[in-house]
Amino acid sequence: MQPLYDRDSVAFMWQELDTIGVKPLTTAEEVDQALSEKAGTTLMVVNSVCGCAAGAARPAIALALQNKKIPDRLYTVFAGVDREATERARRYMTGILPSSPSAALFKDGKLVHMVNRHDIEGIPFGEIVQNFIDAFNANCGRKGPSVAPGVVRSTFNMPENILKLVTS
Repeated sequence: MQPLYDRDSVAFMWQELDTIGVKPLTTAEEVDQALSEKAGTTLMVVNSVCGCAAGAARPAIALALQNKKIPDRLYTVFAGVDREATERARRYMTGILPSSPSAALFKDGKLVHMVNRHDIEGIPFGEIVQNFIDAFNANCGRKGPSVAPGVVRSTFNMPENILKLVTS
């Protein structure tokens, strides 16, 4: 399947997530391998070129990964770029309509929480972050954060006072 977007033009959009510890998956086989791990928790982010991904989803995920509890494994696929990988990831999100951006939290191989575009677009930023944090607190055991707060601050050009909301 041909990408809808030029990979080089959108590289910074997946690199933001990679910088905070969310590993990009580019093939269906990589997705199968990543989601074959049944023990523990896995976050699968469906990244997107849209404004709500850039202005809300990716920064909210970055802040939520500063939480004291985070998923064991962190992955992303890029809708419109790595189309086969994205299609394969969505097969694991049973009963959920395709949505970009979105994020699925799996626990012991089962989907336990889903954040779709309608949970992001037009929703106050703090509520999006809290949605992720609540899911992490209810399901995850790995000690956070995924990266040092300074990495989040510099990657997302985030003011110190916003970062303190989750690190204090």
